[in-house]
Amino acid sequence: MLVGDRIRLSDVARAAGVSLATASKALNGSGRMTAETRERVRQAAEAMGFRPNAMARALSSQRSFTVGLLTNDGYGRFSMPVMAGVAEALVDQGVSVFMCGIEDDAALGRLHVEAMLDKQVDGIICSGKRIDRRLPVDLSDLPVPVVYVFTDAPEGAVSLVSDDAQGAREAAEWLAGLGRRRLAHVTGPASFASARERARVFREVTGPDSTVLHGAWSEAWGHEAVARLWDGSAPPPDGLFCGNDQIARGAVDALRERGVAVPGDVSVVGFDNWEIVAAATRPPLTSIDMNLKDLGREAGRLMLALSEGRAVEPGVRRQPCRLVVRQSCGGGSAR
Repeated sequence: MLVGDRIRLSDVARAAGVSLATASKALNGSGRMTAETRERVRQAAEAMGFRPNAMARALSSQRSFTVGLLTNDGYGRFSMPVMAGVAEALVDQGVSVFMCGIEDDAALGRLHVEAMLDKQVDGIICSGKRIDRRLPVDLSDLPVPVVYVFTDAPEGAVSLVSDDAQGAREAAEWLAGLGRRRLAHVTGPASFASARERARVFREVTGPDSTVLHGAWSEAWGHEAVARLWDGSAPPPDGLFCGNDQIARGAVDALRERGVAVPGDVSVVGFDNWEIVAAATRPPLTSIDMNLKDLGREAGRLMLALSEGRAVEPGVRRQPCRLVVRQSCGGGSAR
């Protein structure tokens, strides 16, 4: 066979010593055969660099092997990690993913959905920039499955969000485990469900009278909150749990300006683990990672199951967060 010749399924079948039909079934996961035969065909295909013809697969399975991702997160802070996880989950299955940004434009959203349906996508993944707001487009009664990620979803939909309660609990318990006893929570607007949930759990861990300050999701608010906490009559905190990494960075800068040592005098934990902010904070910021890429991977897995006609239980799936420890926490080992 000449270099550059297209490897055909018949070539794979011949190399594996099976019929053409068996080779086809082995590679698309159907049919009855021994695990050894299926693996032999798969290894032969991999060794020969065989790539199934996408159009032939689509015609035989009545699938397009494409999935659309619809988002109003134009900045990409949340949608890009989700997109990376979705693509990672689907690429080995020969499924392509394309993303359409709609900002908060309902008309643009409808146009993108119609274009996706015209392309006969196998399904649509809907991703947002907050968990308590829906995208401005109606995705009910579509002829393809829809999976929602990091956005509000209709009753009975398949939905995935990060577990804000678990993440907040881990942050507060970590600070307490370091021996910090005067803890404060500086977070975003109370109009956000995630801010309310994290504040609720923080108070569960630290006590109902613990200090919680709501403000903007910004460095400026972190700076202002430190002024309030350190210029007040009460003893200042020795541990700060911030609602996002931008607030935390503003707080750390304000503390440094006051000559308050981080982590010597105050331990600081952020939320989001936004690498570009957390790593650039001085000292680098301990933060709760929402595992957005993992959310995307799970969304891709669920979409694959739905597009193949398999049953998927509806409802909200809360995926765990994880604590990423950097130098902004001190005072000993966690419990």
